[in-house]
Amino acid sequence: MTEVTIQTTADNWAEAVRQRRKALIQRMGMGAATALIFTPILGWTVSIPWVVFYFAVQLVDAMIFAPITKTTVGRMPLWRIVLGGLILFMNAASFGSLSVILWLTGGVMGGVCASIVLASGSIYAVVNSPRSATVLALTITPQFLYLLATPILMTLNGAAPSFVTASVVAICVFGAYCLSTWRSIEKAYIAENHARRIAEERRAQAEAALAGRSAFLAAIGHDLRTPIGAILTGSAEMDRVATDACARAHAALITDAGLMMKALLDNLLDHSKLDAGRMTVEAEDFDLRAMLAQTLRLWTGPVRAKGLSMRVEGARDMPAMARGDAMRLRQILNNLISNALKFTETGSVTLRLKAWPEEPSGHAVLIEVADTGPGMTREQMGRLFSAFDQTADGISARHGGTGLGLSISRELASLMGGRLTARSAPGEGACFTLSLVLGEATHDISTMAPLDAETRADISADLIAASRAAQRRVTAPAAVVEPARVEATSQPLPAAAASPSLEEILGQLGGPDLAPAVHVEPVAAGPVIEVAPTDVEDQDADRPLRVLVVDDHDINRRAVELILTPLGCDIATAADGMAALRICEVDAFDVIFMDVRMPELDGRETTRRLRAGGGINADVPVIAVTADTSPDDVAACMAAGMTYFVSKPLTPPALLGALQKVLSAGADQDDAVETVAA
Repeated sequence: MTEVTIQTTADNWAEAVRQRRKALIQRMGMGAATALIFTPILGWTVSIPWVVFYFAVQLVDAMIFAPITKTTVGRMPLWRIVLGGLILFMNAASFGSLSVILWLTGGVMGGVCASIVLASGSIYAVVNSPRSATVLALTITPQFLYLLATPILMTLNGAAPSFVTASVVAICVFGAYCLSTWRSIEKAYIAENHARRIAEERRAQAEAALAGRSAFLAAIGHDLRTPIGAILTGSAEMDRVATDACARAHAALITDAGLMMKALLDNLLDHSKLDAGRMTVEAEDFDLRAMLAQTLRLWTGPVRAKGLSMRVEGARDMPAMARGDAMRLRQILNNLISNALKFTETGSVTLRLKAWPEEPSGHAVLIEVADTGPGMTREQMGRLFSAFDQTADGISARHGGTGLGLSISRELASLMGGRLTARSAPGEGACFTLSLVLGEATHDISTMAPLDAETRADISADLIAASRAAQRRVTAPAAVVEPARVEATSQPLPAAAASPSLEEILGQLGGPDLAPAVHVEPVAAGPVIEVAPTDVEDQDADRPLRVLVVDDHDINRRAVELILTPLGCDIATAADGMAALRICEVDAFDVIFMDVRMPELDGRETTRRLRAGGGINADVPVIAVTADTSPDDVAACMAAGMTYFVSKPLTPPALLGALQKVLSAGADQDDAVETVAA
């Protein structure tokens, strides 16, 4: 019981003692200043010894309470608590002792000065004794003992009884005032702490709500990408097999609706990432001129449909190659051009391009998107980049959208080290200026001119050729070649071994929207064993590509089947990871498309078990299919043994590009082995 009482006493003192410790320098300065002020009355022979004694008491005070002031929770033994109480009393008494000296030296006038000193000491004790009535009592009692001696000293100095009585009443009133003030401070302190706790709780609740909202948006985004991918896939196939203009118009309408849904979803998810501070930008080499040309080509149709014209100025000033985040730069340009078209009914949209060398190495790029729309007022300009703001004026109802495009664009520009600004006036249109610095490209990137869309049918032949190479890898003895090691890298893939027509076809389709590339390391060839061709191998060479699609959503499985079936692929499906592992124990496949998010056994764990099982599909390429495209998610997929990565929603270019890449990588490896054998 005694130990608990001692600890409680130390805890009750802790806040007041720490407050006094913070004011140590102030206390010593006040003591020195007081002695200096009264030196003409007391003389140096009194002032200096008094200051030395007062400073010594302060140092002893700091030493005794060190366990409390130097740690978050101090533990003090009984002897230190007793000494602490004594030193607090002595600290106040040493300061108040100056009042007695003033009375003895200066008489009644010295007593007036003494009263001022004692009043200041009492107020100091009130202010520096938070949450502890004990500390208040120990530090203010000496001051009032000296004050209570005042009427006696006044009587000894011949003061009239009325003045003595008045001084007694004044001392009592002052004491009541000090006590009332301390209680008010205590209540305010308690209210402040309570408010702080409530604020902390609300902050934690807000952070939890924000995290919950981010998780909700991520889950909704993942689920919505499934039907959006099916819509885009179905419309692409409808357009491919369309026999008349009416069917193609229907397919185009569905495609436009799907792309609009995808754009709205991407904006919402990007806004959520920016709010949570999880948005990142990449730095990779890309063809800046080609990116600009592709972006403008995308808007040719909408510009023509509105009866507008699009002008481009300064395209020749742009560097061919640069280093930065091409995807995010394209996103900003799309948002700016979309905004310009949304508010421009007549006239034109102008893209002005400027670039110049920026030291030490790089390119300063200035991109302006100007329109001939109605312009904006100063008030509209003030909230132009606010998220969701356009809904306040009914703009969303008239023009569509969520009001996130410009807000996201400015945040992305800031993440890339640039700025996005705007200038406008009523009746003069608007001009948005994007300024940023792009790095110097470190590699050359070869681009292919797209071929006519009719050559799309050559994909089937290319995939079958790659399939044969993959089958030679599956059926060859283990001594011929070791399994290829695949690891994540930021470098582009090696050139494909399949015929160039496939790359050109993918370019015509818009290029595969793939996440990180993979790098296949060459391996040392083992002992060469000649295997005579057999009828079985001839049959395998002629068979179609065998593909396993693993996804818990039937829509996703059907979408992949819809894309690959016209190419003559033999497709098997599994609704979960356990079913996929059972199928892989029996049938051999050339490629596996693996959804990452699945109940019970997710795609990464399924891939790990597949690799560790050592079965007939242990070395088969596994392409991750997921809406989670952050660098951490990509790294986790690669660490699980997945070979490649394609993001949702699935589109024919993305899926075919991923398939071609992994099969071409296998064909390159087989060619290297055959060369060694020869």
